[in-house]
Amino acid sequence: MASEPTEPAPLQWSAQFDVAVPSKSRQLPGDKLLLPASALEQLLAAAPTVSAQSSSNQPHTSTFDPFNPHTFAAERHARELQYQDRVQQLPHPLTFRLVNPDNGKAAYAGIREFSADEGEVVLSKFLRESLGVESDGEADSWPSSGNTSDEDTTMANGAGAIAVNDRDRPRITVHANQLPKGTFVKLRPLEAGYDPADWKSLLEQHMRANFTTLTNGEILVIPGGRGVGGKREEFRFLIDGFKPEGDGVCVVDTDLEVDIEALNEEQARETLKKIAAKAQKAPGTTEGSSTGGKLNLLKAEPGQVLDGEYVDYEIPSWIRAQGVEIELSEVAEEDELDLYVSPFGPRQRTRPRAEEHVFADVSSTYPKRVRLRPTNVELEDAESLWVSIHAYAPENTSGTRSPKTYQIRAIPFDPQEDTSQDSTTSDTVPPNPGDVQCKNCQQWVPERSLFLHENFCLRNNTVCPKGCGQVFQKRSEAFQNHWHCPHDTFHGNTALSHSKHDAMFHQSYTCDSCDRTFTSLAQLSHHKTTVCPGKHILCQFCHLEVPQEGNPDEPNPEALLSNLTPHELADGGRTTECHLCNKIIRLRDMATHSKHHEFEKLSRPAPRICRNVNCGRTLDGTSKTGDTRVATKLGLSQGPDNDLGLCGVCFGPLYVSMYDPEGKALRRRVERRYLTQLTKGCGKEWCRNEMCQSGRQNQGTKPAGLSMKEALPLIKPLLEKLQVRDGETPETLVHFCTDESSQKRRNLAEMLAAEEDVTGKGGYALEWCVAAMEAQGGDLQKGREWLKGWAPQRNEAR
Repeated sequence: MASEPTEPAPLQWSAQFDVAVPSKSRQLPGDKLLLPASALEQLLAAAPTVSAQSSSNQPHTSTFDPFNPHTFAAERHARELQYQDRVQQLPHPLTFRLVNPDNGKAAYAGIREFSADEGEVVLSKFLRESLGVESDGEADSWPSSGNTSDEDTTMANGAGAIAVNDRDRPRITVHANQLPKGTFVKLRPLEAGYDPADWKSLLEQHMRANFTTLTNGEILVIPGGRGVGGKREEFRFLIDGFKPEGDGVCVVDTDLEVDIEALNEEQARETLKKIAAKAQKAPGTTEGSSTGGKLNLLKAEPGQVLDGEYVDYEIPSWIRAQGVEIELSEVAEEDELDLYVSPFGPRQRTRPRAEEHVFADVSSTYPKRVRLRPTNVELEDAESLWVSIHAYAPENTSGTRSPKTYQIRAIPFDPQEDTSQDSTTSDTVPPNPGDVQCKNCQQWVPERSLFLHENFCLRNNTVCPKGCGQVFQKRSEAFQNHWHCPHDTFHGNTALSHSKHDAMFHQSYTCDSCDRTFTSLAQLSHHKTTVCPGKHILCQFCHLEVPQEGNPDEPNPEALLSNLTPHELADGGRTTECHLCNKIIRLRDMATHSKHHEFEKLSRPAPRICRNVNCGRTLDGTSKTGDTRVATKLGLSQGPDNDLGLCGVCFGPLYVSMYDPEGKALRRRVERRYLTQLTKGCGKEWCRNEMCQSGRQNQGTKPAGLSMKEALPLIKPLLEKLQVRDGETPETLVHFCTDESSQKRRNLAEMLAAEEDVTGKGGYALEWCVAAMEAQGGDLQKGREWLKGWAPQRNEAR
């Protein structure tokens, strides 16, 4: 009997490593670690041997008889014995148990890469905290890695020296340990007030992207959005139990059920209270912020906003030739509401926020205005404008406060008007005759009462001595709180405005995408909306919303010259086929390639059409690839050397092999054909020739048939200047009957030529429309596409 397959032996491997310095672990997420390349070799050597059927086609054994069904079992057994591969295979996913021998703490982890330095293990911040090797001030005093820098290890004579440090770095023991697939985990929130609507989707996304294992008793931190004061929220959970039971489980390729249970009844009651209080202040309620929405021009919108929250508006359209001014007014002097504006387009995809915006007014004076001019390069390709109102709140804000009210409106303005001159003249011209200006408060008062006004004003009012021009009552609270920043030109009248200014302009901030540090919030915002690798864009090639990538310190010259982001430069390297010339072109070069086709339109020779008004052919032939001289290049011109400017089909019945230098015989043949058409007709039901009895009858023209006497006066003008030289434009046209398809193409071409283009370029000339119908065989839709790809319009420059 065949032996049943046995389960491979578990992977057994362990080693000790020094913990790398913390600077190397900043980018490692979740429970990930890095091991040296030698660890991979040891793991492969210790991996259990498993049987794997070879994928190659193996020959049959010599005892196999295709006509004997009893040999199939023997053949299968022989192939299993002879051609079965024995390979060493690592389990997937590869998980480890980490133990800190100094304190006995243990945690489970998943591998990220085998790229650490020899003798070192790089741990994520989560693992360092779990194992107790993260301590403030200790990392800077650790020795560097085993591969020390040149300054530490190279002496003046070039000989290497070993760096000496009395302190040893922490060491941990790493064991290969395969965990069972988890089916259930219980989480307990460490703080009251966690609403499942806030963290449920974040938990699923964070677990999928950052974790391979979960360890019982550990603290799971889920990053959230920014809360009051711009501080990033965190949801902290205690891992308290699994199914199957144990110290840890694997969470990869498994359906994991998550149960959230409060630590105690008091926390559960507090959570319900906070959720109910949050529902009372939800957007759209009387105690919450406004819901925002679309902002129409010239219509003021009242609203309210809670501390630390945003109210988002959208201006879907505006007159691009004019500017637009967004004004925030009706705000109490003690409130600090800021106005942020960002265009929404392929290069800007996020709502304006304090740390990521394009335009803003964060001063402490009202009304606040943001003016956008048509020449602003940031508005290029903008689909709409996003506007956000933010109520500033310090990080140490406690208690509940009522919403801050405001009024916002968007109005168009003419950028040619110089509003600064108007304001200047209004300050120097008195509003009424006989008024003079007070030298202290700068107000206009009647000249007869200036003496009394100045005595009162100088006794009670004072002007800011630092030059901002504001006038205060000497004993007022506003004058006591008035401040000027010693580092810039900002000033304000409240302590809240002072703290906001210091927090925004005199405090360091770190970009959460690239870990670069900036000295103010404005610099961080400019970075995140310009060169930050984490800035989201709409890729013009893959049509997905992705980070733009790249290195701000070393920008790609090709990306700068081509006006592409680093992601678009890489994604645009894919190739596609040009729909016009069928050449293989890179996606990022397709725009330039298409412009070449546009220039070729202007230099392409116009097609020469047949002189017959009922014919839909050209003299030189037209191809689907836009060539208007196909037959001429091949020596097969449809128009033989005739003096009438007719194509070969129309001139064929008139051709005779005789010497006629003056064209008298040709003139008589043309006259006879006209007489035949007008007196007898061509007999075709589809004919629409006005110089044919059948065509006149089909169109209802009376009289349909003409006598010789009646026909000759109509024919005589058509015979004058019948012959034309090459390159001349005939003064009279020819009216010969032709085949049905040619007449149909001519009618469609005349219809296309009568259409006006919506872009204002004048549409297409008749000769190009005839060429399009000839190239596409009379297909109207394909003819329009041919014209769009190969033909210039009437008003385009030649």
